[in-house]
Amino acid sequence: MKGFMTGFKQFIARGNVMDMAVGVIIGGAFSAITTSLINDIIMPILGIFTGSISFANMAVEVNGAVIGYGNFIQAVLNFLVMAFVVFCLVKAMNAMHRKKEEDPAPALEPKPTGEEKLLMEIRDLLKEK
Repeated sequence: MKGFMTGFKQFIARGNVMDMAVGVIIGGAFSAITTSLINDIIMPILGIFTGSISFANMAVEVNGAVIGYGNFIQAVLNFLVMAFVVFCLVKAMNAMHRKKEEDPAPALEPKPTGEEKLLMEIRDLLKEK
């Protein structure tokens, strides 16, 4: 059991796991923000155009079964907003990485080996004759 706990502590202490945990926490908070944006701002505006008081109350009854498609539309819009924001973030990160790659330090030419120096001297002597 002691070896298991030591391995678990090492796993948790890794940088990637901590970064992932921070990302999950921020993602959860961001999800609440986008859900509020959809439910409190976008859906009421769409409700004005559709003539519906509440988008979430939109439903169809088929043979006694109620199909609530309003909540589904809200979930799809929530997903699209989240996907768009993630797309913009990834695009910005890729642009930053590309700029870093465009400015590499100039490569230094390798110094000639002793054999190459000798061959160059022989070549120069042959050119003189």
